[in-house]
Amino acid sequence: MTNIILSGCNGHMGRVITSCADGQEDLCIVAGADLDGVMLSHFPVFTSLGAIHYEADVLIDFSHASALDGILKYARDNKIALVLCSTGYSAEQRLQIEQAAAELPLFFSFNMSLGVSLLAELCKKAAAVLEGFDVEIVEKHHNQKLDAPSGTAVMLAEAVNEGRDEPLNQIYDRSQVRQKRLPDEIGMHSIRGGTIVGEHDIIFAGRDEIVTLSHSARSKEIFAVGALRAARFMAGKPSGLYTMKDLID
Repeated sequence: MTNIILSGCNGHMGRVITSCADGQEDLCIVAGADLDGVMLSHFPVFTSLGAIHYEADVLIDFSHASALDGILKYARDNKIALVLCSTGYSAEQRLQIEQAAAELPLFFSFNMSLGVSLLAELCKKAAAVLEGFDVEIVEKHHNQKLDAPSGTAVMLAEAVNEGRDEPLNQIYDRSQVRQKRLPDEIGMHSIRGGTIVGEHDIIFAGRDEIVTLSHSARSKEIFAVGALRAARFMAGKPSGLYTMKDLID
């Protein structure tokens, strides 16, 4: 049995994870943390992680990037494996995550979907083969999403750069630039509207041909299923930084 503490349990994704975990014989959410402290399911909910006195194997966080310091402290103090699913981390916070993995078993991914992990590998391969092609990334999300571009779009841009000899620069706004597109760019475009769960297109545009790699999320369940798979995977793991690639392999 893998016992889980769920941070951000009353948010949209927290509720989806709770629903997906119900009925799974090898998983149990023993406690949750959310600022409102409201108990919406069968497990107790606390307004802070520090108030939780239940033992668990894994902490899943689907709260907010601003909560990172407290989450890392709780994981260190309680020697618990960590699955980070929040988005919008700064470069400094990503460095914090990498450093924390020296003393914690820590799973981190910008996107918990297995399909997106495959897409990243395809981007890497395409970038290596389609030399000289211009690369543009278009991501679409619902109108409640706070960060732009999405963490997944950044992850896919990094995957493209892993496949190239010379890295490309991420360009977020061309509105004030009056010049031709430079060959060392990845154009990053964000669309926000309605209830779009998440869509990503990676466009490789060459001379007289275009290759487009796409992923479309039709429900939030795919991210919840990925987070729970990661929790199973991380239970009992030694310290280190783990990703979706480790889970798939």
